[in-house]
Amino acid sequence: MTIDTNTLSLAQLPAITAAQMREVDRHMIEELHIDLVQMMENAGRNLADLALRRFRPTSAVVLSGPGGNGGGGLVAARHLVNRGVAIRVVLSRPDDLSPVAAHQLDSLRRMGHDISDEPARADLVVDAIIGYSLLGDPTGRAAELISWANGQETAVLALDNPSGLDVTTGRAANPCVRATATMTLALPKVGLLDAAEVGDLYVADISVPQSVFRAIGIEMPNVFAQNAVVQLTSTTEGPK
Repeated sequence: MTIDTNTLSLAQLPAITAAQMREVDRHMIEELHIDLVQMMENAGRNLADLALRRFRPTSAVVLSGPGGNGGGGLVAARHLVNRGVAIRVVLSRPDDLSPVAAHQLDSLRRMGHDISDEPARADLVVDAIIGYSLLGDPTGRAAELISWANGQETAVLALDNPSGLDVTTGRAANPCVRATATMTLALPKVGLLDAAEVGDLYVADISVPQSVFRAIGIEMPNVFAQNAVVQLTSTTEGPK
């Protein structure tokens, strides 16, 4: 079923847990050979598009973690640079990147952009520190960057979930990013639906076919027929 709209009510989409999203990723990689780096490219490009459409920044600080979420943030940084935005990238664990995040950082460096030790004020903060695999409260540098983001007066755009928010239970860790907007991937996660830390919620296409959702028992409407990023609203809200 195709839904002909640019915005959706939350009631029109199923929501999934972190465990179900892991199954989606597993099916994509093992069954379809659509690698994480491909999904990451879709996520980061869509995040950059949403950042430009919603916030129109001339500068942005991208806070990236060592895993897939951080890699998506680095992809977004690359696309924002290509579209004229001044970028500062800060890594929470620069010496412990996963292979996919390291690959994205290498591409960004080959374009002439390196990482910074410290964040600085910008038009927009992009939160890509911790994804849906959060375990416990953030600590160390990740916690420091989350606290820094929360202390800014500018907008914060989170990738997939605000860092520190449990996407299954909706529990906000200490600390947890308080986002202006969150762009979640493939489907909304159940913990995002009522959490104040999420801000305005969007869902983005990362090329997951409907057959993958059916394989885990979910019937997914074709919500991305018109746009790769769709805003989700309550039944009483309008789009922003």
